[in-house]
Amino acid sequence: MSKFKVNKTYAEINARIRSGEAVVVTAEEMIDIVRSDGPVEAARRVDVVTTGTFSTMCSSGAFFNFGQTTPTIKAAKAWINKVPAYAGLAAIDIYLGVTEPTEDDPLNKIYPGEFRYGGGHVIEDLLRGKKVFLEAKAYPTDCYANKKCKKEITLAEMGHALLCNPRNGYQNYNCAVNLSDKTVYTYMGALKPHCRSANYCSAGELSPLLNDPYYRTIGLGTRIFLGGGIGYVTWHGTQHNPQLPRSENGTPRRAAGTMMVQGDLKQMSADWLRGVSIQGYGCSMAVGIGVPIPILDEEMALFTGVSDEDIFTQVVDYGHDYTNRVDRNYGEVSYAQLRSGEIEVAGKTVPATPLSSRVKALEIAEILKQWILDGKFELGEPVAHFPTVDYSLDIKE
Repeated sequence: MSKFKVNKTYAEINARIRSGEAVVVTAEEMIDIVRSDGPVEAARRVDVVTTGTFSTMCSSGAFFNFGQTTPTIKAAKAWINKVPAYAGLAAIDIYLGVTEPTEDDPLNKIYPGEFRYGGGHVIEDLLRGKKVFLEAKAYPTDCYANKKCKKEITLAEMGHALLCNPRNGYQNYNCAVNLSDKTVYTYMGALKPHCRSANYCSAGELSPLLNDPYYRTIGLGTRIFLGGGIGYVTWHGTQHNPQLPRSENGTPRRAAGTMMVQGDLKQMSADWLRGVSIQGYGCSMAVGIGVPIPILDEEMALFTGVSDEDIFTQVVDYGHDYTNRVDRNYGEVSYAQLRSGEIEVAGKTVPATPLSSRVKALEIAEILKQWILDGKFELGEPVAHFPTVDYSLDIKE
């Protein structure tokens, strides 16, 4: 017998989606519903909550099959627009990582480096319909006699293009400051010395994994909005770590869970996959992800009713501590405090700047909501769940 007063199945919710009867709201809208009606009534009323996030996600890339040559080739090395790709897969399969810069990039020899073009920019160019220059080199074999290939190619001409991101959608992340006496350039952006700036990177109350803190509905096979198309969660991402301190509402107070995601790149859009240059650090790609959360019971309603006031993160020094793996923080702040534009660190008021776009995150949640309401998108039930932790919550109506 279920411990919950409300119990729904994926099949029941999908049937309501097909019949046009499903009630779908964004994570932002769900906050007020849970506050006003309580989690039990919210679970009775709402079927799906949509989430969204749009930010730089370095552990991303794409598999390409670039088409065979005459005579045939087994690529040993490959480049697209002078950006090295990994060719140690099969004859004409390559993987392009978004943080790979062009081979002739000066990197940080001229400090801070600009990193104007890399793997993420190649993917954006392909999505914009641009031709890219592909070069491959190989050693000859009896079945693959060709030693080199040079050609211009478009995304449409690729035999196969699969966005495959090993670690996306971090469940919370650090708020970065710099306590040293010089500006530092990090993946969290440029940080002014003497703690004169603070950068943070999460969609907070809209973020997918913060709306399902124990991964009850997000797992292998979850269907998602990915880069403007439809994708899937294919397992937990690298560095997934649920064993961290959590608030009473279940949200972790440090960076915890992650997702591995993939989908057909040819369905996606440059609106939601954008090449990024990070001064003094490197290149990357901004990725748009939206995950629908089925409201199976009042616990899921409670989880999706979480607000920025209820989500906390650590203030971490990137001037010394982070690079030297010193495990300490300089206080905790809520995302409501961060969104206000300033926080207090050691008695000092510090301007706070987001690296994650809340506007874009909300737009993704709205798009996914409309897809579901239009009957274009049904929920994918996970066939396996991420590693998690034991927990118990006191749910009050």
